[in-house]
Amino acid sequence: MPIKFKHKLAEDTIEKSEIFKLSKWILKNDKLTLGSKTKNFQKKFSNFLKIKNSIFVNSGSSANLLIAQSLLESDYLNNKVVIAPALSWSTTVSPFIQLGYDVKLCDCSLENLGLDINHLEHLCKKYRPSLIVLVHVLGHSNDMDKILKICKKYKVRLVEDTCESLASKYNSKYLGTFGLASSFSFYYGHHISTIEGGMACTNDKNFAKIMASVRSHGWLRELQESEKRKILKKNKISEFQSKFSFYYSGFNIRSTEINSFLGLSQIKKIKKICKIRNRNFKVYKNELNEYFTVRCKTKPLSSFGYATLTRNRDKVYEHFLKKKIECRPIISGNIAKQIFWKKKYKKKLELPNSDLVHKFGIYLPNHANQTVNDTKLISKEFKKIAKVKLV
Repeated sequence: MPIKFKHKLAEDTIEKSEIFKLSKWILKNDKLTLGSKTKNFQKKFSNFLKIKNSIFVNSGSSANLLIAQSLLESDYLNNKVVIAPALSWSTTVSPFIQLGYDVKLCDCSLENLGLDINHLEHLCKKYRPSLIVLVHVLGHSNDMDKILKICKKYKVRLVEDTCESLASKYNSKYLGTFGLASSFSFYYGHHISTIEGGMACTNDKNFAKIMASVRSHGWLRELQESEKRKILKKNKISEFQSKFSFYYSGFNIRSTEINSFLGLSQIKKIKKICKIRNRNFKVYKNELNEYFTVRCKTKPLSSFGYATLTRNRDKVYEHFLKKKIECRPIISGNIAKQIFWKKKYKKKLELPNSDLVHKFGIYLPNHANQTVNDTKLISKEFKKIAKVKLV
């Protein structure tokens, strides 16, 4: 039987009252596929993030896939070389592998768990990529000033995986608004939840148009009428045939009005949730500072969990199981050590910081229902068993 944790890693942000309202709404509506609720949710999310375009999809992973494919459908890349973070999530990197990109892994920084700046510049000099993908890990920002300088110097596009960092800011600007595009996740236990769901965002009007079409089979109907007419005329397609005409090689990764209904309710709670997560992080930092604290310019910090490094990680895990406290490795650890990567790429990579996180990293619970006392109790149990891993 699965363990019933007293202190969960994450908890759902969807309240019973929201489910009740959703149930009543469903009974009154006969069309639940993508429609006006989705368009409204996209608009509200864009307004919150202060970004021009948001495309709602069925997961954060699909948002990454959508961005990767839409880049291939655009003329924004000079080549298919992409630098991706070694410390990341599997479906941050997998879409680029699946779509035939030449993926180079960048080591992580032990200051912020984002891209290591020196290694990033080395990779840019050596491989001259068209694209850099980063992850803002556990709510913490990468060093955006330095990364943007590198992007400008080497003429590289930037994509931000912000699935763990909704509402975190860097120098008063929301994460996910610095690059060409960004992804967000609304899965269970994330900052907000739509059961399943994700968002791909961009300030680029043309790129948004491509993503909207690729999301829905690649069909013409997502394009503006004037552009659609030109394409129909050029390709000698009749009005009738245009109903099922496809301009891009696309997917069907749309979400539903049900998920969007929840999203419209959830978006009202983002700032409150961010405050609670930030408060809990500060308690952890005060209690467990010697076990590793990420240091970066993230303010406010919408902490996704507290990152630690400990020499006896398995012992901590076993102790936590007895105390019914849930914990996890720091996301996927070093992607180069994951089975799917090693099956495809035989060459061993030198990624010392990511190796260290892969071997010793463990992150502790943080969510909107977690109290200060909960956080202190988890910290107390952690200190009973954990041995410091000096960085």
